[in-house]
Amino acid sequence: MSTDDHEAGNRPDEEYRGPARLRVGDDELAVLIRVSARFEPVEGRFRWAGRTSPDAGLRERVSGGLREASLTIPGSPAATVRLSEPDPWGGVRLSGTGTPPWFR
Repeated sequence: MSTDDHEAGNRPDEEYRGPARLRVGDDELAVLIRVSARFEPVEGRFRWAGRTSPDAGLRERVSGGLREASLTIPGSPAATVRLSEPDPWGGVRLSGTGTPPWFR
């Protein structure tokens, strides 16, 4: 995003839906994600969260205690992501802080 984009008031999309890769330990998993971001003015930073599409292997790892991973969205650098309990639809909840990876 160029400086002109910021001056014009344009902002990156607050939501991303699409492919991503999760690095979990030594393994890398292809997943589909849906995440959204919001800026927290009191904290002075972004918080972003969402979920993966259903994935039995990832769900099993998270249920076994896995909590951190690295998330890569095509065209963006990796970001640390926190994994939470599986949701009722079989996906895994994820969250992060700082600049969302799809903003970069």
